[in-house]
Amino acid sequence: MRKNKSLVTCLSVLPLALICYCARAQSKQSVDSTRKQLDKLIASKDAAEQKTLNDRLKSLAASNDENEMTVAAQYYYRLKNQRATDSIFAAEVTKFPKGMQARNKAQAAIYEIKDLASMETAYQDWVKKFPPESYPALPLGEDRVIYDYVRSALAVRYAKEKNTAKAIYYAGLLEADFWKGNGYSGLAEAFYSTGDLTNAAIYQKKAIESAGPYADGKKGNSNAAKFAASGYPGLCGTYAKMLYEQKKYNEALTYIELAIKITPAPRADFNYRYAQILVALNRNQQAFENMDAAVKSGKATQEMSDLFKVLYVKVKGSEAGLEAYQADIRKGIIESIQKRLVKDMVKEPAAQFTLTDLQGNKVSLADLKGKVVVLDFWATWCGPCKASFPAMQMAVDKYKNDPNVKFLFIHTWEKTATPAKDAKAYIESMKYNFQVLMDTKNPETKINNVVTSYKVYGIPAKFVIDEKGNIRFKLTGFDGSKEAAVDEISMMIDMAKAKS
Repeated sequence: MRKNKSLVTCLSVLPLALICYCARAQSKQSVDSTRKQLDKLIASKDAAEQKTLNDRLKSLAASNDENEMTVAAQYYYRLKNQRATDSIFAAEVTKFPKGMQARNKAQAAIYEIKDLASMETAYQDWVKKFPPESYPALPLGEDRVIYDYVRSALAVRYAKEKNTAKAIYYAGLLEADFWKGNGYSGLAEAFYSTGDLTNAAIYQKKAIESAGPYADGKKGNSNAAKFAASGYPGLCGTYAKMLYEQKKYNEALTYIELAIKITPAPRADFNYRYAQILVALNRNQQAFENMDAAVKSGKATQEMSDLFKVLYVKVKGSEAGLEAYQADIRKGIIESIQKRLVKDMVKEPAAQFTLTDLQGNKVSLADLKGKVVVLDFWATWCGPCKASFPAMQMAVDKYKNDPNVKFLFIHTWEKTATPAKDAKAYIESMKYNFQVLMDTKNPETKINNVVTSYKVYGIPAKFVIDEKGNIRFKLTGFDGSKEAAVDEISMMIDMAKAKS
């Protein structure tokens, strides 16, 4: 599946217990050996080896070592046996009341507390019951990150309440070296939201300084190190924005140029920030060239297009020729999208499903054969999903009179007990006229069946299915340009019609 940008895609997240590092009495060598054996068995199609796998997992699940039980839970999860996974985790909490699963479960309850003072007290009680020093510390503080999640949440909430002293205190408790950049950046964003640009800039700078050595490769190549390094360009870009708003233009220029230099693929938001800073420094020609490139990429947002027009007049002296110039740019964008879509086109049978919409109607993909169907997997908690909806509404409106095109918005990966209520409230509040289907978790397996059947790993995820029931296009993420998004979906629909 083609992906736009990792920063504009919400990923499927495994349960926290599955991604926590395990390091207790059992040696790492023993754990690794067990995993290698299980990996070999899980990949085998041999019936005898499948029986050995089941027997081995049952043995691990009944172990008196929490690490072994967790390994069993992880492999049952890989086998899509959520019931077994949940059962093992529940057993661990009872069997090891001071163990990692008990600690994780108690931690999760802290976030449910609405009153901030009570949340702080619950955190303090939790740390006393599950002191960090009771769990072996890993090199980059990987096992400490679970404590940092709560500390960061407290820091952010205190910052939003303008209790700066407490916010700074909890930020000072962060231990997981690889995650500090994330924590500091979150606090910076909280300060920024209250108008405290000074502290926002301070903590954004601390985030950059924390992530820098990982981006430089000075702290290894582990998964934790890669995680820390991956956020570095975004941290620099955000810091440039804060400096710009403080009118520290030369310093802002340094960081936006660094962000652009180290970003693997061009980012239109960085180009926009860069142009703004250049304008502030009266470097209009360079700013125009930058915005010109962003607009020609087809990924310019409305604010970028507006700045481009302003710069055109500044550089050219008038609006003369602007309309023809924009028409040429649009023609080039359309041609570029068409060429790419020809390469991206696939032909795979679409997984069949029957789901219920928000009005209680059953909708079956099989009943829509003969139409081009656009599926849009989303969730109420997914920012990029919601950011893409104005463009999707434009696309829905464009095809509203075409009986051979159907849009279905499939809500999935719910995080609350009332997903249908949440989805309906959001759609109605935004006045979208989408047909929303609910892909809720199967009560037995605890898996969202439809999104899983389409092998989706990040949302928003869109699929264009032709009139014969074949997937023709797959798209993940949203890059912020409404016009380009509508052009892309429209071309996908037209090409799917032509190939049916």
